[in-house]
Amino acid sequence: MPKHTPSSLDPRSPLVLDTRELPRRPGALRTVERVVQAPSDLGVELIGVPEGADLELDLRMESVSEGVLVSGTVSGPVRGECGRCLRGIDDSVTVTIQELYAYENSTTDATTEEDEVGRLQGDLIDLEPALRDAVVLALPTNPLCRQDCPGLCSECGVHWDDLPADHSHQQVDPRWAGLSQLTRTEE
Repeated sequence: MPKHTPSSLDPRSPLVLDTRELPRRPGALRTVERVVQAPSDLGVELIGVPEGADLELDLRMESVSEGVLVSGTVSGPVRGECGRCLRGIDDSVTVTIQELYAYENSTTDATTEEDEVGRLQGDLIDLEPALRDAVVLALPTNPLCRQDCPGLCSECGVHWDDLPADHSHQQVDPRWAGLSQLTRTEE
């Protein structure tokens, strides 16, 4: 997980989790269920979660010896366009999150690289980087409106679904045009 350490976290931010009510003894558990608005740029080129869309968080915060383990699911809508035919896609995504946030001055500081494990900032956890990683990695880089999408005709750009079965752009060399007339009369 890339390090994302703003100067100070706002405990009122919907993607900041407050651990003050979670005892710092291994095994203590607290659940978090909330609906938050999606941050901007939560997606890939052709598909993503619209900014401001409702994301449902169903999380568990569990005290472990080195910090707080956050696990659960994030669900929300995705919108984009098909990579073959450019038709719109409206779907939903549900992803699993599991991230350890180490206490300040824990032995994790000595045993891991700085960007390997999330860090608590005081009693606060910034969930946005983990949420962003989980959602973006779950999205297809080449989304399809349906698995058997035939795409567009490379010559005229019309959806193959909208074209007749015998559609073609076969061009006959004018030098052979006379011979093509012979095969048409036989049909």
